[in-house]
Amino acid sequence: MDYGYLDRNVGEVRRKIEKAKADGNITKDITMVAAVKYADIGEINHLCDALGVTDIGENRVQQLLEHYEGLNNKNVNIHFIGTLQTNKVKYIVDKVCMIHSVDSFKLAAEIDKQAKKKGIVMDVLVEINSGEEESKSGVLPKDAEELCLSLGALENIKLRGFMTMAPRCDEKEDYLKFFSQTYAEALDIWTKKLHNICEPVISMGMSESFEEAIASGADTVRIGRSLFVK
Repeated sequence: MDYGYLDRNVGEVRRKIEKAKADGNITKDITMVAAVKYADIGEINHLCDALGVTDIGENRVQQLLEHYEGLNNKNVNIHFIGTLQTNKVKYIVDKVCMIHSVDSFKLAAEIDKQAKKKGIVMDVLVEINSGEEESKSGVLPKDAEELCLSLGALENIKLRGFMTMAPRCDEKEDYLKFFSQTYAEALDIWTKKLHNICEPVISMGMSESFEEAIASGADTVRIGRSLFVK
């Protein structure tokens, strides 16, 4: 199978990430999570084995399980980045390194319960609905602090930071407003309310917006379409 398009696309995305860092005088590392919703296992294995991609993002539980069986490298970091139903948590909690989409205490409590059964502590991000769109998951910005504080009662999850999906914007610059606002809100909660000293994980930006997300403070970007276009 000719995966030349993957070689080309991954190289281009990495170049753009480095340029965004340079333009913003950003020194911190940026984690590229390859969103594999539309990828087959051959493409995923090529990303990991040949191109050095260390992090992949799954949107659907059933697809994650199917991909997992075919992975050559079981040590790749698997992030769950989609909407997660409580009754599906038990199937993935021992296979992923982080769940990006915690938007309720009910979901967090189920993750905690299933993680306890496996004897692990699961890293999670609170998902913020930055555009307050009814069609999207995520806690409203005004409710994010309360949810974050409530997670302190759960022993088998660790809040590592925040995730957001910005509304689709016609102009790239418009993404900056949503990302910058979410970053400021997240940092305020993290430092003033949770009294954390370490830096939070800030997962923002996708194929059409990752450069603006990096400029606004993201250290994790979720790239799908740009990697797999032929």
